[in-house]
Amino acid sequence: MRVTCRQEDLSRSLSTGNRAVATRSPLPILSNILLRAAGDRLELSATNLEIGIACWLAADVSGEGAVTVPARLLSDFVNSLPPGEVVLEMTGKGQTLDVSSDRFRADIRGIDAADFPAFMPDTDQATSFTLPPENLREIISQVTIAAATDESRPVLTGVLTVLDPDAGHVTMAAADGFRLSVREAPLETPLDGRLSVGIPARTRLELARVCGDETQPVQAAITAGRNQIVFRLSHLDLVSLLIDGNFPDYERIVPQTHTTRAVINTRALFQAARVASFFARDAANVVRLSLDPGDEMRPGTVTVSAQAAEVGGNETEVEAAIDGDVMEIAFNAKYLLDVLGVISADQVALELSTPSSPGVFKPVAETPFTHVIMPMHIAR
Repeated sequence: MRVTCRQEDLSRSLSTGNRAVATRSPLPILSNILLRAAGDRLELSATNLEIGIACWLAADVSGEGAVTVPARLLSDFVNSLPPGEVVLEMTGKGQTLDVSSDRFRADIRGIDAADFPAFMPDTDQATSFTLPPENLREIISQVTIAAATDESRPVLTGVLTVLDPDAGHVTMAAADGFRLSVREAPLETPLDGRLSVGIPARTRLELARVCGDETQPVQAAITAGRNQIVFRLSHLDLVSLLIDGNFPDYERIVPQTHTTRAVINTRALFQAARVASFFARDAANVVRLSLDPGDEMRPGTVTVSAQAAEVGGNETEVEAAIDGDVMEIAFNAKYLLDVLGVISADQVALELSTPSSPGVFKPVAETPFTHVIMPMHIAR
C-alpha cells in the first residue's frame, strides 16, 4: 500500500473517524483505525461495536492495500506535521505503516486489516428516508438536551424517531423523566406505513458534529431487522445500533391547556437565567420565575431570581407580553438554560397552568419545537 494525501485532509478525517474508536476495550483492534487505499481515495473506518464511522478523502493511490494502526498515535503524529503532502506506505508482509512528511518520519505497528470487525450492514432491504441538511444541527441539539445520561433506563438515553408519511414529517422526541423535547422535520421520502425507532442520543450528536458543512440531503436507512441505522453523507457513513424498548407516550406528557402565557425575548430571558444560575448553585439549583401580566399603566414582566441563604441572591426583570393569571414557578437552572440555549427564534413562549404543573417552552416562530420542564418545589 502506498498513498499520498494532504496533511490537512488526513488530520480532519482522522478527527472524524476517531469519534467511533473504542477508548476502553478488551479487544486491542477496536483502539485502531482501519486505513484502506483503493481507486483514488483513502478510506478510514473505526467502530466501538455500538457506532461506526467510515469516512474518506481524496488521495493519490499508487499501491492499494489496508492495515489497522493505533488511532490515537496516528492522529497525534499527523496533527503534529506541517501542512503539505503525507505519504503512507506499507511494504513487505509486515503490518508496519511508514508515515512521512517533509523531514518527519514514523513507523507505526499495526494489526492485520482482516481482523477488523465488519460493521457496515446490508441495506438492500432497508427502510430509507432523507433528512434536510439545513438546520439539522439545531434540530438534533434541541432534542438531545432532554435525553437521559443514566444508563439504568437505556430507552431514555435515546431519541425516539417516528416516521409518519401521512403527516409528511419525522418527529424526534427525548425525555429523561424531568424534561421532554419534541421536534418535527419535513419527511420527503415516501414510506409504506408509520415507523418508529429509538436512536442513541450519542449517535444523533455525532451526526450533528459531522454534518455541519453538508449541503445534500442526509440519507438514512433502517435495516430490515430494525436493529441498526445508517446515515450517509457526501463524505462519510455513520452506522449505529438502535435501542430496543418502549419509549414513553410523549404526546400524553405535553400539557394541552394553560392559564398563563408569556411571550419573552429569548436572549434577555437567557441572560437573566444565566445570572440567576450563579446564585442558584448554592440553593439546589432553583431559579424562580414570577410572571406579572401588568396593567394599562405598566407592561407585563417576568422576574427571574435565585436566593441562597449563605451567599445572597439576585433578581432581574424582563419585559414580556403576558396573558392570564399572575404566576410563580421554579425550574432547575440547568434545564432552563439548556432549552433557551437551543432556541434561535427571537422570542419564546412560556405556557403555564399551576406552579406544580410542567412548563411548556415554544419558539414564537413556525419552528415545530416543544420543550416541557417539570417544575421544582418552591419553599414558602
